[in-house]
Amino acid sequence: MFIRSICTAAIGLSLALAPQCKAQEKRGPSTPEERQQILESIHAWQANPLGSDAKDQFGRVLKWFTEVPDLTVHVCVLLDKLPKGDKKDAGTIFGGQFMAQAAFVLENPDKRSDLLAEYQAGVEGALQTYEWLLKSNPKDKQAYLDDLLQRRTAGTLPDFVKERAVTACK
Repeated sequence: MFIRSICTAAIGLSLALAPQCKAQEKRGPSTPEERQQILESIHAWQANPLGSDAKDQFGRVLKWFTEVPDLTVHVCVLLDKLPKGDKKDAGTIFGGQFMAQAAFVLENPDKRSDLLAEYQAGVEGALQTYEWLLKSNPKDKQAYLDDLLQRRTAGTLPDFVKERAVTACK
């Protein structure tokens, strides 16, 4: 479902994604064993998003979600002001959002239609990744993300997520 929605929404990417769309149509639903293995890859990535295996772990999770027809991670640009100067950090923080949403989908099968909860999990994951990056390099502070950390502490982050979802995730 994830790739199917991307395939229909992104005409410019259709040629690049065509093999994945075709693969998704051929395979059956995910198995409990697969879901557990993917969840382990997600948690390993979250433990060290800059580790030597991080790129492979992320790729494995993304590829799997593009192939299974029964699970969807709803990609939405909730954090629209990620660091522009360091694309690696921005990509890693977005990766944190995606991986947290993927974990949410797998760990909460009864809440798969609760997009706000999925988006909330994604923003939390992005912030955890940002905090992890700051431990590696404290000079990489970003005012936008620091503000979101303050909102999390104040308990107002869900309001931010809801507002962003309304405008960015149509």
